[in-house]
Amino acid sequence: MKIVGVTSCIAGLAHTPMAAKALEKAAQQLGYEIKVEQQGAMGQVNKLTEEDIAAANFVLIAADQTVKDMDRFGDKKVVRVKIGHAVSQAEAVLTKAVEAVNAQV
Repeated sequence: MKIVGVTSCIAGLAHTPMAAKALEKAAQQLGYEIKVEQQGAMGQVNKLTEEDIAAANFVLIAADQTVKDMDRFGDKKVVRVKIGHAVSQAEAVLTKAVEAVNAQV
């Protein structure tokens, strides 16, 4: 399973990178590939490329605010969660997201 994601909190200083790291760690433990873009005070960090997005099975948005450039995801399946859930329950978030996407197929 290939996943791309975006993390973004209101301040963009703490929860944004914490959520990205938590999702990356959980994905590794679950055997998924993930690339997470961070949107915050530092701008867009680890920006997703068109190739990243095209190769992904779905997009995970972990944010408490509007995410920039949502139109680039086109007709990809998008799963949204609160950023706090990604920080504290990343493995559960990924598991449920994958289940939801697989149920739509």
